[in-house]
Amino acid sequence: MNTETSQMPSGIVSGWKGLQIWQKVLIGLVLGAATGFMLGEHATALYPVGKAFIAAIKMLVVPLIFVSLVCGVIAIKDVTRMGRIGIKTFTTYIITTAIAIPIGLALAVWLEPGVGMNLGNAAGMDVKEAPSIIDTLLGIIPTNPFAAFATGNVLQIILFAIFLGIAINLTGEKAEPVRKVFDAFADVMYRLTDLVIAFAPYGVFALIATTTGQYGLDVLLPLGKVILGVYLGCFLHAVVTLGGGLALLARLNPIPFFKGIFEAQLVAFSTTTAAGTLPVTMACARENLGVSRDVSSFVLPVGTTINLDGTALYQALTAVFIAQAYGIDLGMAEYGMILLTAILASIGTASVPGGGLIVLSLVLTSVGLPLEGVALVAGIDRILDMARTTINVTGDAAVSVLIAHSEGELDKNIYYQKAV
Repeated sequence: MNTETSQMPSGIVSGWKGLQIWQKVLIGLVLGAATGFMLGEHATALYPVGKAFIAAIKMLVVPLIFVSLVCGVIAIKDVTRMGRIGIKTFTTYIITTAIAIPIGLALAVWLEPGVGMNLGNAAGMDVKEAPSIIDTLLGIIPTNPFAAFATGNVLQIILFAIFLGIAINLTGEKAEPVRKVFDAFADVMYRLTDLVIAFAPYGVFALIATTTGQYGLDVLLPLGKVILGVYLGCFLHAVVTLGGGLALLARLNPIPFFKGIFEAQLVAFSTTTAAGTLPVTMACARENLGVSRDVSSFVLPVGTTINLDGTALYQALTAVFIAQAYGIDLGMAEYGMILLTAILASIGTASVPGGGLIVLSLVLTSVGLPLEGVALVAGIDRILDMARTTINVTGDAAVSVLIAHSEGELDKNIYYQKAV
């Protein structure tokens, strides 16, 4: 009896070690949700554990984006090829975002989440002004690259990394030592990423427990239709747009794709940061989906900045919700303005803290809706952010597969290993 008892812990530990990381993260997510419901607000005591995980993830973001992009550009020695991949990447990201917005609009019209809602006097809130398109374009150019690294200005880091990679290629043989340094630096960053991701199940457990305990059902029910609409829209976009795109454009079975990216989706869902999930997304794209290192190193870091399918869908749905809540009718012209503004504003404010609410304020202003409406969704923004971040990451991965396939750099043997 004593022998059996003493063997149980080692058996449990052995079983835990035998699980794949996505299985551990899923267990952490489920247990975290259950713990949050049981402990209620007391679950916030677990938040430091989740915050430590997010901090460790953020620690990786800037150096990983920089070194991955430099290595990606270096690997594409043909300037013409790099330009071709860049155009494909940007165009595909814009198209998927443009498709996501009508899905959000249609669901808002169908579900009517704001119809009959008694707002009273909506409490206003201080929302930062979104930057203009000109300021955004000028702001991409880093006057001081080191300041961009220090402040985490992703757009400036991306531009500097691309220019540096091009300069290394143009320098030729003399830059070979620099090339080797960046290749080694990339390998070190990927190993560091593995160490941090090993902590993911515990971080996810703490984050989900805190979120569930903080919001509970009482807060979710009044805005249930908004939450349902965003989650349903993200699901439809993932299956129909992204999955359908893989099937039609690349002639690939989308099921292995969703299996292969599942781990990154779990991390994105719990951390609500696409940039922070980048290390996991890159690992999934290479190891589970067969995307070449060259393509993934270029396409995925860019996607974390300009590809915001879930965010754009969220903007469209919540804008219509706010209009319905205030009894304001929207016509085709207003819907068209929402479409255009959501695309441009999502790209322009991707690196701004609190970007979701900032973009929403800009969308509301473009169609003459009251900015006080932002306060309506601010309380559940974390819940909505979990869904939109997940679909943002899924879109990044799907586009990387499409680009890799179009360039003949997709290992289908790796891709279909998840089919079994």
